[in-house]
Amino acid sequence: MAQDKALIALDRIAHDDAWRTALIRQLIAFEGQIDAPGVDVREEITGPIVDALFDDDQVIRKTLSSGVTFEFLYRSKIARDFVMSQPEAPDHAWEPQTSRILVNLAKRAKQVVIGGAYFGDHAVLIAKEIAPRGGVVHAFEPNNEQRAMLTRNAALNGLTNIVPRSEGLWSDSNTNLKLVGYDSFASAEVAEAGAEDGFKTVTIADYLQANGVGQLDLIVIDIEGAELGALKGAEPYLAMPAGQAPDILFEVHRHYVDWSNGLLDTEIARLLTGHGYHLFALRDFNSNYDLAGKPIELIPAEAIHLDGPPHGFNMVAVKDPSVFDTDAYAIVRDVSPKYLRHKDPKLHHPVGGL
Repeated sequence: MAQDKALIALDRIAHDDAWRTALIRQLIAFEGQIDAPGVDVREEITGPIVDALFDDDQVIRKTLSSGVTFEFLYRSKIARDFVMSQPEAPDHAWEPQTSRILVNLAKRAKQVVIGGAYFGDHAVLIAKEIAPRGGVVHAFEPNNEQRAMLTRNAALNGLTNIVPRSEGLWSDSNTNLKLVGYDSFASAEVAEAGAEDGFKTVTIADYLQANGVGQLDLIVIDIEGAELGALKGAEPYLAMPAGQAPDILFEVHRHYVDWSNGLLDTEIARLLTGHGYHLFALRDFNSNYDLAGKPIELIPAEAIHLDGPPHGFNMVAVKDPSVFDTDAYAIVRDVSPKYLRHKDPKLHHPVGGL
């Protein structure tokens, strides 16, 4: 009975925008007042309450401090933590340091490929940066609803340089795939031709060559375990010398990558180092979190603290590591790439503190 009354109360709040906004503000304040080492207050307490205030098909609009506007479906932790951002107009939608480094790398890019573009949380920022130079973002997103949101967000921000694509990036251009799993957690599996919700694959090289793109400057891939295949499909570009080969940001996850012998002994790392790349883990929150003024912390691949439950994080591969010899970056060692507020600060907080 008490649970039923609580759900009814939350439903009443959910249908009044002012009440809902006020409750979310109070929950964020609650997070700042609670000292609970070892307890992820957002994931275990406040987040589920906020989840109860929204429907999966609800479209939310939110504007960044830069004026960039996003519309998105409330279907993931990405949406939830963006809604709960502090400040309310943050400088990013998702993953603060990932967003910052992508904009930095885009400053010297014109042609960009994104695999797993989702609703455009990173694609829009990159496209805005490269638009004045005539740059183009080739944004691959097989999820039809999220690709529609990507298209909508390009229009909202007056961007005509995002090319939404429905194919899945892969190691060949003749496989049929389908998405298995829900929304941002969906991974690709081989499917029969004509399967419901199926889609075709394409390699980065085949796609770019068919469209007359000779130079590729930046690759961004977060496709739930298909990263290795996508990079194999870009090898003609990866083989180019420093200054011509693309910079790369990609996700690795313990569910898909066996790093028990060290990250450098994984197939994806060997592929990249074999083409002359230097690899770094990017330290970041898997969330929306204000890190304005903090340097972007990078861990050399041989010095990453990998212990813990199965987890994933982003990595950066460049052929000229001197690009990180600025005050915007800090090279750190023997720490985790996962920023976690509720875990050991020596391993999981920025070296300079939160």
